[in-house]
Amino acid sequence: MPQVAEHKRVTISAKRQFTIPQKYYESLGFESDAECILQDGGIFIRPLRNEPSDFSEEILADLVAQGLSGQELLARFKEQTKKVRPAVQKMIEEADETAKSDSGKLSTNDLFTQTKS
Repeated sequence: MPQVAEHKRVTISAKRQFTIPQKYYESLGFESDAECILQDGGIFIRPLRNEPSDFSEEILADLVAQGLSGQELLARFKEQTKKVRPAVQKMIEEADETAKSDSGKLSTNDLFTQTKS
């Protein structure tokens, strides 16, 4: 059964801030960060979870190979995992720009097939 949308009007301050209604905040499990998505003439806001990226194993393997351990390993792991989301976002933006440009006349296969140099 489809979920019924619930609407609530909020006020935006002069600093472009608003308060998420408590019921929504608690229901969705918001913490300290939220993700805002501009889509279809509106803004979609959802909780941003600090979930490990798909690259966690690779990051850990690289740091261990560098000889890191203990607290230093933990600190560097946290530092590196924070860089994953912005890097992926940048790749998506670059792909979107390429797709919009004249040079974007590549097939999906061309984009994801490695060429041998």
